[in-house]
Amino acid sequence: MAKVVLFNKPFGVHSQFRKDNEQMLTLADFFDDKSLRVAGRLDKDSEGLLVLTDHGGLNHAITTPPVGQAHKNQTKHAKTYLVQVEHTPSDEQLNALRAGVLLKDGKTLPAKVRHLAQSQLPITLWSRQPPIRQRKHIATAWLAITICEGKNRQVRRMVASVGLPCLRLIRYQVGSWRLDDLAVGESRTIFISDEKLANLGVVARPKVAQRTRSGAGHFGTKSSIRRNQNPKRHRFAD
Repeated sequence: MAKVVLFNKPFGVHSQFRKDNEQMLTLADFFDDKSLRVAGRLDKDSEGLLVLTDHGGLNHAITTPPVGQAHKNQTKHAKTYLVQVEHTPSDEQLNALRAGVLLKDGKTLPAKVRHLAQSQLPITLWSRQPPIRQRKHIATAWLAITICEGKNRQVRRMVASVGLPCLRLIRYQVGSWRLDDLAVGESRTIFISDEKLANLGVVARPKVAQRTRSGAGHFGTKSSIRRNQNPKRHRFAD
């Protein structure tokens, strides 16, 4: 059995429990369950679905990028982002994102990319503070981008590389888990049976080390996790 917490991370919150200063907003302001670890980070300026789990095998399955032909079987753990960009994307730009773009750390794997009208967004947008920058004479557009890897700030760099600067990034879905009506700063806890874990390709349950520190919080249940110290591991910080 695995415990999974789905959290709608607000803008400005760091995907970690350690506080570098008292003003720094982290997961310690929301959780204190010492068994939880982040399965795929979001950077401070990104919003939306953050998955935390007490199951090391599930965490590994979500955060470890596919190798070689394995990416064809990674749809169970794919991540979908709603990305607001400057300019109206052309077919050429969309096709480039779909095929994979060359970044400084290598070419991205093929991605699913759709241009959405705001009325087609699968969630009701909340206001963001601070609001996005908008230039009076430059149009903006929304894209839905699904990837199965996690280079650092990958989605932001992908859209920028084709001339579509990112204005706002919201992670909407991880595998079969979606934001749906989860409000900003709120979380939902689910439990996954061993049978369901096996269906997700998770067969073992490695021990998860627990942190001995947790930050004080005021937004409900608090939790703490041990930061991944392996610099080679991708974290889906998009």
